[in-house]
Amino acid sequence: MAEPFGKAGLKGQRFDTVLIANRGEVAARIQRACRELGLKTVAICSEADRQAPYGNAADTFMCIGPANAAGSYLNQNAILLAAHLTGAGAIHPGYGFLSENAVFSEAVERAGLAFIGPEASSIAAMGDKISAKRAMILAGVPCVPGPDTSLPDDSASVEQIAEEIGYPVIIKAAGGGGGRGMRVVPHAGKLHEAIALTREEARQAFGSPALYMEKFLQHPRHVEIQVLCDNNGNGIWLGHRDCSMQRRHQKVVEEAPAPGIFSETIEPVASACMEACRQIGYRGVGTFEFLYENGAFYFIEMNTRLQVEHPVTEMTSGIDIVQAQIMVAQGFPLEMRQDDVACVGHSFECRINAEDHESFLPSAGTISDLALPEGPNIRIDTHIHAGYRVSPYYDSLIAKLIVHAPTRAEAMAKMREALAATRIEGISTNLPLLRMLFEDEGFARGETDIHYLEQWLRKRRAA
Repeated sequence: MAEPFGKAGLKGQRFDTVLIANRGEVAARIQRACRELGLKTVAICSEADRQAPYGNAADTFMCIGPANAAGSYLNQNAILLAAHLTGAGAIHPGYGFLSENAVFSEAVERAGLAFIGPEASSIAAMGDKISAKRAMILAGVPCVPGPDTSLPDDSASVEQIAEEIGYPVIIKAAGGGGGRGMRVVPHAGKLHEAIALTREEARQAFGSPALYMEKFLQHPRHVEIQVLCDNNGNGIWLGHRDCSMQRRHQKVVEEAPAPGIFSETIEPVASACMEACRQIGYRGVGTFEFLYENGAFYFIEMNTRLQVEHPVTEMTSGIDIVQAQIMVAQGFPLEMRQDDVACVGHSFECRINAEDHESFLPSAGTISDLALPEGPNIRIDTHIHAGYRVSPYYDSLIAKLIVHAPTRAEAMAKMREALAATRIEGISTNLPLLRMLFEDEGFARGETDIHYLEQWLRKRRAA
């Protein structure tokens, strides 16, 4: 992979041991990156993950709490104590759990440790969707039509905002994410009910009832721009991804680059994203997420963490994104400039979940047998093995299958072969669904939007 950094650290914190504050596939991925950089690792676990295979590969493996994530992977005090007891100099939060928690980021650095991620101020600014939209408008990033303020309490004002935007509109929680805290309003008669329901959901899920309103786009694609910034004001973007294959706002298949989007269309948007990074003093890796419809981009949010789908960008750009996060935290300067970035070929990622492929109910249990594909430009990111027990307590993602080829058609063919060679027995998985998707003609032609998969599923059930 390409080496984007210089050899001398300027701003940052040198460390030789990283505590991985996560579990599963991403914990194994971070551990591999650390080992390749010559760093020691501390793996933490809950009671349910005591047999995790990456624990044996870590220099230190420590149980910090019960299976309930609130007492373990979300327990900030326990994680900080584990770092203190093991002599870790840095904490990598992975994705999910505490990865976008500004309070945790600040606590880590207040404890004298390096947080492998952005500063707390950047996390907080981008975590609130209203302040994030305001920052994007200032930087010239195109946004979905709608005000950059939270919704007022009085009904008349809310009705006026909706009329000015034009129905359909979407109500979103300001502190939301992960597909939660949002409702589409097709006409004025549904407006107040949607606001009441979403406000209560936001209060319970995110601790804040603040909402905002935007135009609901009918047939958009979900397109992302990956950025990498150092501590010295330098930054680059590493191409783009399409994540439109979603079910209930959860991504199933991702690819890079996004098909049918040309450089003259995306380069001005990416340049505006880099300007936004400079304005907020962003460091590390991050992802700008957009809806793309009729040749136009509309910003929806920025993820201030490692993305699940980062491998497709690694495969096309040649840059190890996890290692880049660590090197930024150590203060290494980014020497690669935008003209040096060369994204080559096409990559797909399939998320393999422990779930029934028809009902989508989670499937816990022991993996009795396992066969994973091998070959050039085929990659598996996983923590599972034959005999591994899939826990009922956490996210159902158990593996990611990634392929790379010179063209999109060749990458699709390679993924079909790789999926056919993948076998996971003892539990239910979504492998049958993934195999069917890669035989779908509409997907093969790139004729998808964020509603495509759910419509495809409905048609199959009705047939």
